[in-house]
Amino acid sequence: MDKAFLGSLLVMLLVHTSTPLIDALGQTTDKGLSAGQTNAIVSELWNLHRQKIQFKRQTEMDARRLKLGELEMPFWHQIYGEKPENGRSLYISLHGGGGVPKEVNDQQWERHKRLYQPKEGIYLVPRAPTNTWNLWHQPHIDKFFGRLIANLIILEDVDPNRVYVMGYSAGGDGVYQIGPRMADRWAAVAMMAGHPNDSKPDSLRNTAFTLHMGALDSAYNRNQVAKKWKELLSQLQANDPGGYKHLVQIHEDKGHWMEGEDRVAIPWMTENTRRPYPEKIVWLQDDVTHNRFYWLVVKGESVQGRSRIVATRNGQRINIEFSTVPTVIIRLNDKMLDLDLPVEIQFRGRSLFQGQVKRAKAVIEKTIAERGDYTGIFSAEVMVDIPPTD
Repeated sequence: MDKAFLGSLLVMLLVHTSTPLIDALGQTTDKGLSAGQTNAIVSELWNLHRQKIQFKRQTEMDARRLKLGELEMPFWHQIYGEKPENGRSLYISLHGGGGVPKEVNDQQWERHKRLYQPKEGIYLVPRAPTNTWNLWHQPHIDKFFGRLIANLIILEDVDPNRVYVMGYSAGGDGVYQIGPRMADRWAAVAMMAGHPNDSKPDSLRNTAFTLHMGALDSAYNRNQVAKKWKELLSQLQANDPGGYKHLVQIHEDKGHWMEGEDRVAIPWMTENTRRPYPEKIVWLQDDVTHNRFYWLVVKGESVQGRSRIVATRNGQRINIEFSTVPTVIIRLNDKMLDLDLPVEIQFRGRSLFQGQVKRAKAVIEKTIAERGDYTGIFSAEVMVDIPPTD
């Protein structure tokens, strides 16, 4: 029997068998779901998601090759140490190379498999889908990594709060870019011997970042740019002492190859765990845009390259301190605040919304489907229009 047909049949069966429980729990008053109903629905929908991933994605993980459209991303991985109670750590490590013949990038991929070794976790080295200078920061990279993380959360019991990304040379170029623009996915980021091009560190407010550069690595002015990033991160931290944890090391007498001195980045990264609901968010969009960052969402005309949103949460109050986009959606759950009590959303102290926010099954379904991350499930959301400012 055709495997695709079997897959469709299984998904239909799972949805059918889960529907009575979900529908029964979904019979709510105008106040929306209760906390207890929400927990039961989250559990039911997450189990359904788990079974779908197990059935649909195991084959591509066994083949060690992801495919999105016409592009493919092979990968290699090795598991080290005993699995912790909360799941394994994941280290995604990006090889160098770039705009060179395929054979050269293949050699870089093979070499990179032996470059680092964490004490615990999955050390995973993907092969870039293309052989271009920007092989690790084209738009498809974010989609490949999102799928890879979602697969590994289910199929290898990866802890979504202990996912790390690192890269060397052209891989470092990529880390400079995807580090900030996917900062809400990483526990920490390590950049080795790369160049940021037009990337900026603002979105790293809640993501630990370490940078390693040979003092003599002057090609493309990499060493001087690394020093500039050290200044940028230090200034950001001085202005916002609760964020921007960083470590920048310029390795004396070393060129582009740091002779393994950069390996100190791994234990430094390992000290850090992601906080999925930070009290403050700084979201500076890249030219490759996303519609979700921690508990903030943008849609339609609000999805803008280089746009900026700054928001904080304290108790039952959310305050949008700055926004260059006209509309912002705030995602909420009972780990952030008490959804049985009124919530207030402000813009620079001016109230935009005040009242109780209903928990909804549709929001739970949507947030599971978006990321496949059980720590990133929300049950309520509020959309607010940002008033014009002088």
